Amino acid sequence: MKVRLLTEKEIRGLIDWGEAVEAVEKSLASFSSGKVISPDVVNLDLPRFQGEVHIKSAYLPGEEFYVIKVASGFYQNPAQGLPVGNGLMLVFEAKTGRPHGILFDNGYLTEMRTGAAGAVAAKHLARDKISIAGLIGAGAQARFQLRALMEVRKPAEIRVWSRDPAHARAFIEEMKPVCPAEYIAVGSPAEAVGGADLVVTATPSRTPLVKASWLKKGAHITAVGSDGPEKQELEPEVLAAADLIYCDSVKQCLRLGEVHHALEKKVITRAKISGELGEIILGKKPGRFGDEQITVADLTGLGAEDAAAAAVVYRKALSSGAGTLVEI
Repeated sequence: MKVRLLTEKEIRGLIDWGEAVEAVEKSLASFSSGKVISPDVVNLDLPRFQGEVHIKSAYLPGEEFYVIKVASGFYQNPAQGLPVGNGLMLVFEAKTGRPHGILFDNGYLTEMRTGAAGAVAAKHLARDKISIAGLIGAGAQARFQLRALMEVRKPAEIRVWSRDPAHARAFIEEMKPVCPAEYIAVGSPAEAVGGADLVVTATPSRTPLVKASWLKKGAHITAVGSDGPEKQELEPEVLAAADLIYCDSVKQCLRLGEVHHALEKKVITRAKISGELGEIILGKKPGRFGDEQITVADLTGLGAEDAAAAAVVYRKALSSGAGTLVEI
């Protein structure tokens, strides 16, 4: 039996941003239609090393393969000259369960599909024309969020905040040639959020960074950092102030996301949750229907998104012969 091995370099050449956004959008629709087989996320925290590991899996309807993904974030790694994120994806034949491929993506596909999910949220919940985008965080995921956002919206001004001002400056230097706009490194989250049409939070914070009083009418907020029960980027009052709250998975956000913190603090009730992004894509829910609405997307990450991104890569690898076949 042979297994196909793909390296991160090979994977990067097998999927582009348009394909990633399209695949993730379809996976969200499939998930909300109830057609995806996907168990709950397994979280393994290693506080001694400031590390976290997530195991997600899914089978998408009609696919030849199912996917199991292991992704990690170890936040002390930069001090050792190592990237924060890592991981791999395992591809199995659905009919037999036999291992078919290993995608050594080093967390790249997880980062990409998370960025793509942010773009899908912006496509359906942000105003059609936005002038100012505020980024809370200037790490790897902030880069992926901005790159994906440019597939669906083109802000003229991008404000960037990081706990370390040097990180914000490095972010701007790197991203300005890739995503042309006027960039401003700001000194506080309030400066990034105030007056912004769209806000993206992409941090591992365990204390709220964004306050409801900073939001302008018509703003959209995409929160992607709260993928564990202890993480939180938005004060609960942000969700109370929102006209629409959409989740990638309502069930998952009840225990992992920003929604779960707001419910726990009793500033919202379950009835306040508008639904899932996939329901907008399917035409079951309206999404944004007014320029003055404040909208929130609570994105905790789905195995369906991983499976969709892996499917794009693996199908193209099979057709092109990319990767290395290893006898096992």
